[in-house]
Amino acid sequence: MITYKNIFKLALVVAVIVTSYLVFSKPSYPQTFAHMDKVGHLGSFFALSYLAHYAFKPRWYFLCTSLAAYAVLIELIQSRLPYRSASVADVIADFVGIALFYLLHFSIYQYRKLKANR
Repeated sequence: MITYKNIFKLALVVAVIVTSYLVFSKPSYPQTFAHMDKVGHLGSFFALSYLAHYAFKPRWYFLCTSLAAYAVLIELIQSRLPYRSASVADVIADFVGIALFYLLHFSIYQYRKLKANR
């Protein structure tokens, strides 16, 4: 059955596959601006948070813990790849992406709640 939740689940699976491919493959793309990879990490984890939230509606701490574990796992694997390197800054960018999703989500929720009470 096609539901919004199932579409988000499919999109989440695709996003995890694409993200994993990008972070584990040999980089062959130019850095067009400084810290482009950090912006990519932040954006990827914002998107993963968004998709996971709407796919499963988990408790915020479960989603944050799961994605944080994925972020750390990525860096641990990258530390073992000869053409990649691990970076604490990448993990921080991942955490910021997760936090930004929840800050935006909470802000929109509060705005809608205030608007409904008027």
